[in-house]
Amino acid sequence: MNDLKRFLTNRQPGIQNEGEYFVSAVLLPLINRNNKCHVLFEVRASHLRRQPGEICFPGGGVEGDELSRPQNTAVREAVEELGLDKTQIDLLGPLDYLVAPHGTLVYPFVGHINNGAIIAPNKAEVEEIFMAPVEYFFNNPPAQSSVEVATRYGRDFPYDRVPATYKKGWGRKWSLPVYYYEYEGHFIWGITARILYNFIKVYYNIKKVR
Repeated sequence: MNDLKRFLTNRQPGIQNEGEYFVSAVLLPLINRNNKCHVLFEVRASHLRRQPGEICFPGGGVEGDELSRPQNTAVREAVEELGLDKTQIDLLGPLDYLVAPHGTLVYPFVGHINNGAIIAPNKAEVEEIFMAPVEYFFNNPPAQSSVEVATRYGRDFPYDRVPATYKKGWGRKWSLPVYYYEYEGHFIWGITARILYNFIKVYYNIKKVR
């Protein structure tokens, strides 16, 4: 028992079912414009098969050795999508991880794009970019709706071995909040809005302490 205690005490816990999710990392980019801190957003190219035309942050799937350092994915994707050099991004640190009910696990990070960096979006992935002052999101909290989550067991599930409450077909399990912002005609929602909302709360608490 003592050996088990020592092992568990020194063990760094991870996410038990991480391998069952699409694991991704994104960078919430900050950039200074007109002496104000702005958040940079991407509009996904309209020809993409997944989420065409939606507003997002630079990011993508975590690959290979990056699983232990997902911040490398966030920076790599920002470099590829915004046409930057790695040295032009100052990685500031992580936000809270996000587990989405549709099977996505996201590691978000905040990075500052150096002043003077020339941003050249990769048109294969990015339709356009735009920026919004961080101050705008302090003064304009997101609107909120909800999404219902339901589950359904596979056809080979042994229903005869479990209580009758586990009926075949879809069963509503819980409801989750959906946040969305509007800025100068841009509709920011979904995972992007949740990450942004988390960032604003974290940043607000830092400013309150000062």
